[in-house]
Amino acid sequence: MLAKSLSNYLDGQHIPYTTISHQPTYTAQEIAANTHISGKDLAKTVMIKLDGKMVMAVVPAAYNVNFHLLKEVTGATKIELAREDEFMDLFPDFEVGAMPPFGNLYGLDVYVAESLAEDEVIAFNAGTHTDLIKMAFGTFARLVKPKILRFSTRH
Repeated sequence: MLAKSLSNYLDGQHIPYTTISHQPTYTAQEIAANTHISGKDLAKTVMIKLDGKMVMAVVPAAYNVNFHLLKEVTGATKIELAREDEFMDLFPDFEVGAMPPFGNLYGLDVYVAESLAEDEVIAFNAGTHTDLIKMAFGTFARLVKPKILRFSTRH
């Protein structure tokens, strides 16, 4: 079931979106395979600390965050992957590891890979390990106002 806080936000903004239910799945590549969505069109959210500040990095499922590139394009001096125990309390309404890329709702900067921004439509976790949201990338970008940068590399 779609996380209530997310559905309330999207519905309150009158945003068109589609929900897709799937079997419980925990990796972006498995979700892509189970839902028949291209690994290029499925966005995964990676929690990162840039100079000690928690941020969301959003890349296609078939890509990885290139830490060297992200550090370079953001001008950060230190970058590290955040541990689950460091961010799980930030998202009490979402299952850990299933956060949708709406960091703006939690005061977090959101960095989106250029490779994902090329897509007309994207899909992403809806706060659970069994639901996705599919929407136009332009709508997502208008809501979240992410920084679109080149920092991902294909698996």
